[in-house]
Amino acid sequence: MTTYEKVMSVIAEPMGWLLSFMYDFFGNYGITLIVFTLFVRACLFPLYAAQIKSSSRMKDVQPKMQAIQKKYANDKETLNMKLMELYKEEKFNPMSGCLPMLIQMPIIFALFVLLRNPMTFIDDPSMLMGVHESFFWVPDLSQPDPWLLPIGAGIATFFSFSMTQAMSPTPDVGGTAGMMKMMKYFFPIMIVWMGRSFPAGLALYWFIGTLFMICQTFGMNKWKAKKAAAADSTAKSKA
Repeated sequence: MTTYEKVMSVIAEPMGWLLSFMYDFFGNYGITLIVFTLFVRACLFPLYAAQIKSSSRMKDVQPKMQAIQKKYANDKETLNMKLMELYKEEKFNPMSGCLPMLIQMPIIFALFVLLRNPMTFIDDPSMLMGVHESFFWVPDLSQPDPWLLPIGAGIATFFSFSMTQAMSPTPDVGGTAGMMKMMKYFFPIMIVWMGRSFPAGLALYWFIGTLFMICQTFGMNKWKAKKAAAADSTAKSKA
C-alpha cells in the first residue's frame, strides 16, 4: 500500500465495509457498484447543493463587487472595507462555497482509490471473486473496458460540466472564464483516456455517478426557476 493509499484508507476502509455489505446483499458486483454509487452521491447531495447555491449567489452579487473593485481600484484598504460592507449587506459569505467542496474532495479521492484496488481495503473473501464478475458486455469488472464505459463517462462529464457552468457562470476575472470553457472540453477527454486504463468498475462508478449528478443539477435548475417565478409573482403583487 502506497503512502497515498494509507492516507486515503481512513475513508476508503469504511467505504469498503459498506461496499462489501451491499455485495453480500445483492450478490452481483455490477449492481452493487450502481447502488453504492447512487447511495454515496445522494449522501453528498447536500454538500453539492450548498456549493451550487453559493456559486449562484456569487453570480448575483458579482456586478456590485465589480463596481466596487473598479471604483476603488487604487485604494486597497477602502476596497476591502467596501467589499466587507457589501457582504454584510447581502448576507453573503464568499468562502461559503469552499467548505462543501473541501469536504467532498477527500471522499471522492478515497472512492477513486477504493474502486481502483478494492481488495486492498476489503477483508472479505467473497469479494475476491466478486470484483472479477462480468456485467453486461464487460467480461471482468476488475479489467479495463476500452471504449463504451470510458466514452459514456466522458460524454456524461461534458454534459454535467456544461450544466453546472450554465447554472453558475464563472466571472471572467483574469481569464478564468476562458480557462473554465477549455476545461469543459479537456476534462471529459481526460476521463475517456484515463477510463480506458482503469478497472471497468471504476469507470462504471464515474458514469453512473455523473448521470446522477446531471439529474441533481436538472432538479436544482427546475427549483431555481420555480423560486424565481414565485419571487417575480410576489413582487408584481406588491407593486
